[in-house]
Amino acid sequence: MPLSMQAHLLRVLEERSVRAVGSNREVPLDVRIITASNKDLKAQVKAGAFREDLFYRLNVLGIRMPSLRERMEDIPLLAKHFISTLSVQLGIESPSYDESDFSVLQGYDWPGNVRELRNVIERCLLLDTVPGQCLQGLTTNNPAARDARVSKEPISKKLEYIEKQHILKVLDEESGNKSAAARVLGISRKTLERKVHLWEQT
Repeated sequence: MPLSMQAHLLRVLEERSVRAVGSNREVPLDVRIITASNKDLKAQVKAGAFREDLFYRLNVLGIRMPSLRERMEDIPLLAKHFISTLSVQLGIESPSYDESDFSVLQGYDWPGNVRELRNVIERCLLLDTVPGQCLQGLTTNNPAARDARVSKEPISKKLEYIEKQHILKVLDEESGNKSAAARVLGISRKTLERKVHLWEQT
């Protein structure tokens, strides 16, 4: 947030009112302000990038959320949660991983935090492989990741299967109504009919 905008926000917090652009009338506010930042605001204040008065005005009750690398013990629980929810969303069977698969995840420092963990789990499900294999390219110094098992089925075939299962699931949810299913899927009815016809022939 630019320093000029910080000054405006500080005024709003102090005066508890706002004025719309082009208006001369102040509108009173009765709100509770909750803010969040992925930066160290104390360091930002020292660097001159954040107003000290605004920092202390906002910092009434501070709650620090530790990064994922600071709570590695949570990774297996979070990974299992993502496996469960994403399997349902993707319309595929939930895979069975052993504890060594989760220990591989605990050997990575997760600069992208929980969002990155979720993306890695989704990649594992889409490619039908184990977490260590999904971490390749993100880390090269983890022996467990390099030696992880990997399915030999071509990726294109796996993705075709997932697409088919997802489309059939939406069709079922829409009681076979292809027009409604096509709208949900974001494709044309003609495209949907072509895909279904192809599957019926195989």
